[in-house]
Amino acid sequence: MIWFAILMLAIANGVLRESVLVPLLGAPASLVLSGVLLSLLVLCVAYLSLPWLTIHRPLELWLVGSGWLAMTLVFEFAFGFWQGKSWSELLDAYAFKGGNIWVFVLAVTALAPRLAARLRSRV
Repeated sequence: MIWFAILMLAIANGVLRESVLVPLLGAPASLVLSGVLLSLLVLCVAYLSLPWLTIHRPLELWLVGSGWLAMTLVFEFAFGFWQGKSWSELLDAYAFKGGNIWVFVLAVTALAPRLAARLRSRV
């Protein structure tokens, strides 16, 4: 359920990027800004959902983050194939070119529960 909320935020972020940011800033700057925004949104979701998850061990945090990462990758590739994209088109998203920081967003997604737990322990 939490990952579905992340998915909805990611879709909204993509709509914002394509409809507002790209016309205003151009593609490279929009990709960077959108990637940073999505990373922050994922961290916020993780931060807000931790009390609900009642996780007590670091391993559980890593497992949740790994699950979010796995679901994201499955969705990305399944949706891409459904759209008729080739492997090379899909793998282009994993190269740091033209402002694309998708790999960074994926890393944040995997680490978000652990980072959020650290933030919560300091607050």
